[in-house]
Amino acid sequence: MPAPERIPEVGLNGSGPDPRDIEALQHGELTVRGQIRDASNAVLYCEAVHGGRTVACVYKPVAGERPLWDFPDGTLAQREVAAYLVSEATGWGLVPPTVLRDGPYGEGMVQLWVGPPVPAAEDGEPADGSDDTSPDGDPGAEDAQDGEAPAGADDEEAGSGDIEDVGALLALTEDAEPAPGWKAVVEAELENGRSALLVHADDMRLRRLAVLDAVLNNADRKGGHFLPGPGGRLYGIDHGVTFHTENKLRTLLWGWAGEPLPAEAVTVLEKLSAHLSGALGERLAELLTPAETAALGERVRVLLETGRHPVPGGDWPSIPWPPV
Repeated sequence: MPAPERIPEVGLNGSGPDPRDIEALQHGELTVRGQIRDASNAVLYCEAVHGGRTVACVYKPVAGERPLWDFPDGTLAQREVAAYLVSEATGWGLVPPTVLRDGPYGEGMVQLWVGPPVPAAEDGEPADGSDDTSPDGDPGAEDAQDGEAPAGADDEEAGSGDIEDVGALLALTEDAEPAPGWKAVVEAELENGRSALLVHADDMRLRRLAVLDAVLNNADRKGGHFLPGPGGRLYGIDHGVTFHTENKLRTLLWGWAGEPLPAEAVTVLEKLSAHLSGALGERLAELLTPAETAALGERVRVLLETGRHPVPGGDWPSIPWPPV
């Protein structure tokens, strides 16, 4: 099994989001160009135009959210924005710029598109060929912003000792142990009766995302919910099921479970703890309940106290399903 390809990292002082993009997301004229059909909630592909600048973006109206048994109705958009604010406070920039604003179907979350723009259809139909851009579309599986197949492996092609390359981040292997440069997640049963080991790259970008997910209490870190960006960046998307007061961490990034946190992560968590007592805490109070913001601070405190990545535990399933 080859070691994953290394991509240059973006450090804590790396370039942040373009302020012009954020202005366009927040104040631009929002035009729906299509609907991403493979999504559990309404996800609309849009363009935002402001000051002569046009940016591609995703618009998730609150009106298109499906009710969940364990989260209050109509709160997913706010949680997505809160996740972006926490990500920005870490300095890692792991979540694309995200704002809460009014749109063609009411208030919702608007997030900068990651990946190449989707071309408009020649016949004037939406970009995906759908004739339904209302928030009551045909939801299916969870969405991936770039419209490509989510990270996963084709178990029919995996031979003994071979690895399926899925962007050098996630893979299935029939080796009993992960090769150097990889971390084991879980043993999986394939449809043909064979078993395989799910592994992820021992990559600092993924490790930062694992720390952020522990802070956010992310209940749905699937393989299709992290996307490569320009310049070696890695982004996490779909943070609607975060910030619950109960432990709901469910992720594919368990490879560092129980290991000491990197020194960089400790420094970031210390700064984040201070930010939560200031302007960040005030902004989050507009998006989350007092109990949720208190639980967020407690998770940061526990991470600093233990100095280790969390481990799976309790009755809550630790691996999202489907994992991709």
